[in-house]
Amino acid sequence: MIMKKFINEPGNLTTELLEGYTMAYKNKVKLVNEKIVVRANAKADDKVAIISMGGAGHEPAISGFVGDGMLDASVVGDIFAAPGAPKVFEALQMFQRDAGILLVVLNHAGDVMSANMAMQMAERSGINVKMLLTAEDISAGLDTPKEDCRGLAGCIPLYKVAGAAAEAGQSLDEVCDVASRFNDQMATLAVAITNCTHPQTGQAISSLADDEMEIGMGQHGEAGGGLSKILTADETAKRMIEPLMTATEVKSGDKVQLIINGVGSSTLMELNLVYRKAAQILEAAGIETVPGVIGELLTVQEMGGFQMILCKLDDDHVGYLQAPSNAPYWTAK
Repeated sequence: MIMKKFINEPGNLTTELLEGYTMAYKNKVKLVNEKIVVRANAKADDKVAIISMGGAGHEPAISGFVGDGMLDASVVGDIFAAPGAPKVFEALQMFQRDAGILLVVLNHAGDVMSANMAMQMAERSGINVKMLLTAEDISAGLDTPKEDCRGLAGCIPLYKVAGAAAEAGQSLDEVCDVASRFNDQMATLAVAITNCTHPQTGQAISSLADDEMEIGMGQHGEAGGGLSKILTADETAKRMIEPLMTATEVKSGDKVQLIINGVGSSTLMELNLVYRKAAQILEAAGIETVPGVIGELLTVQEMGGFQMILCKLDDDHVGYLQAPSNAPYWTAK
């Protein structure tokens, strides 16, 4: 596959994209020390700070969710690469406060290694910080230990819940409790229908035949084991929502949020069709869907497909999801 992208020098890609992003949304975010994106309007020091981290190339994630009511900072690595531990520690130092910091990390080897090293440095420096690992991908099987599951786009609604709890003045322990319950009650499954390329090299990351799709594809094109011929929107939605319902143990009377995250080239038309069928299946089971999300939250360049995220909600989660926020890619009033 020939890569066709509007880029300049590949080695400057991450720096330039962050400069462009923060120039466009300068009333909401600013760039600090090249690869740390922070809120333009800083939160009061007596409230818990929420920080996350991850590689560039997945825009708008993760920096698109820095803003009032969500993340205080995003630490950015190079394209599809984890930021180094010193840069993560730099962000923790920047937000050191008595109220504490919650560091949200997606379960990918490089991110976890950098986060663990940064946490060790923070502990030696007396920084009050707790780490929460998201690992909600169920493609490896429902019995797979959490530590062996990948973190996918479920981190985004978790940012919303944790950020709202922090804005409400909850303590670090209370914010961790809210976010941990949400983390334990969400599940994600991804499907890919076309391949993507690495924007710095032009090399294809994955390989799918023209008539194939793969359920369980990872964030960077990793194989998922669910290879099949292309199915309809309804068939795909059914095949994905049912294991997500099993994983989250939702039942009649529960409230859930359903999110369809487009990963690059699938159209909103397609994503709406998928949401429709998944929501119909939930409602037929007596499960109430709160307002959901259809759009691109975390992408994989030009890959076609989507991630389906199902979050079982406690009452406080419902309130925090509806609380005000003003991040560039998640605004609520």
